[in-house]
Amino acid sequence: MSSHHNKSRRQFIQSTGLLVGAAALPAVVGRPAQAAPAIITLDGARPQLAQGIQFGDVRANRAMIWSRSDRPSRMWAEYDFDPDFTHPTRVRGAYALDATDYTARLDLTGLPSGRDVFVRVQFQDLSNERVLSEAVTGHFRTAPDEARDICFLWSGDTAGQGWGINPEFGGMKIYETMRQTQPDFFIHSGDNIYADGPIQEYQNAENGLVWHNLVTPEVSKVAETLDEFRGRYKYNLLDENVRRFNAEVPQIWQWDDHEVVNNWSDSKDLMADARYTEKNVPLLIARGTHAFLEYAPMRYAGVEESERVYRHIPYGSLLDVFVLDMRSYRGPNTHNRQTEPGADTAFLGAEQIEWLKRKLRESKAVWKVIAADMPLGLNVGDGTDAQGRPRWENSSNGDGPVLGREFEIADILRFIKHQRVDNVVWFTADVHYCAAHYYDPNKAQFQDFEPFWEFVTGPLNAGSFGPGKLDNTFGPQVMFQKFPPAQNQSPFAGLQFFGQVDIDGRTAEMTVSLKDIDGATVYSKALQPFAPGYRHFGAR
Repeated sequence: MSSHHNKSRRQFIQSTGLLVGAAALPAVVGRPAQAAPAIITLDGARPQLAQGIQFGDVRANRAMIWSRSDRPSRMWAEYDFDPDFTHPTRVRGAYALDATDYTARLDLTGLPSGRDVFVRVQFQDLSNERVLSEAVTGHFRTAPDEARDICFLWSGDTAGQGWGINPEFGGMKIYETMRQTQPDFFIHSGDNIYADGPIQEYQNAENGLVWHNLVTPEVSKVAETLDEFRGRYKYNLLDENVRRFNAEVPQIWQWDDHEVVNNWSDSKDLMADARYTEKNVPLLIARGTHAFLEYAPMRYAGVEESERVYRHIPYGSLLDVFVLDMRSYRGPNTHNRQTEPGADTAFLGAEQIEWLKRKLRESKAVWKVIAADMPLGLNVGDGTDAQGRPRWENSSNGDGPVLGREFEIADILRFIKHQRVDNVVWFTADVHYCAAHYYDPNKAQFQDFEPFWEFVTGPLNAGSFGPGKLDNTFGPQVMFQKFPPAQNQSPFAGLQFFGQVDIDGRTAEMTVSLKDIDGATVYSKALQPFAPGYRHFGAR
């Protein structure tokens, strides 16, 4: 990042305290600002923004702004390129009503590329237009149009296995560690919540330690009602580390299974799970999806499929990000060793695959990052089927030739090779440890693909597990992995991980670092691009 960017950011934080600024009466864009009204100042008598603000899906000329009120109100946003807000522009946002749990978002458009943007958000009470909330402030940087240094982070798995917000531990402090790296953006690789994992006040940890959680009614049981799913997202936003991070670091959200229920598909059967009184899995999916879309700072796909999660985020000449959805279009979890592709082997689905191929073929960026919510070559089990055969949650299914869901992965990898799509790197989380995998066709059962890297990290604030067993179909090789000595270790153990990616604006070299909860680098790999003027990257 440039020194000007860092200086502006520090100046902004110091001048605003980051979270709360002075209130002002918003005016529609293009109209002169009006004098500030007499605002009621009693706590609770004006809208409250307890969940702070978030930014998402930032591009060169636009960004999503998200926030939440506590009552019927209207969002107003004010932005400037000066941290002192010397020439702010005010924009009217959406209504915050009970239908959206009082969340609101604004797609801020017409922005210049590569600029620091400073934002203040307020909500105007619908029962009295002269009553406004205090302003909550934040900052982001738009994507560049031309080559410059880029830094982004990725990880996943928040508040899982009952390891929630522990004030005595410092809360979800990995978010503060990530914030201090001052990245351009963050990819949340899924499991933003654990709707199926109750959080209790106390939980025994390793070495005789006891973990003390903040608890709310919504997280004390599995999520079944819409309000319980919403409560999971609000719970995470109780953590001041998370709110501070959200106000400074734009995010790209995707999802996986725990936003609804463990290992879900439409065929998930909860009849034997006594924790659930609501056994209708499609209804739980609908409620979980609704809450996810309310709280994710993402741009809706459009009327043709308003709930679509997979999308493309262009980030200048050096980077394109392709966000996958490995959850919504899958068939049932089966033994996954069918010899022909069909409806029960669907994983990404035909439409998403064709979209990905088209976008990869069209990309002019040097690096093509595929954000996946599950690793490609790790076996992830889901019990056994009625015949006693292993049932699989992932595309992998044990060693051997391409079978089951692997047909889709083989199709994508073959396409990337034959269309000569260079510099494709996969990033994911899900398995609760960190690893670097190199996929080598010379060591694979299926060999019609170019070698590539996959980097795995997480969890953010959840139990640590691993390692998983690799499936040799696509020849993955473990170049590095770090995992706990015993399963489901708490954040006390320090085995919480995130990844950092630095792309050099001059050479286009990509450096991938895996980091722990304190920001210490446990592994790093420099990749050289294959492009005019650049070298090919590989396992070196």
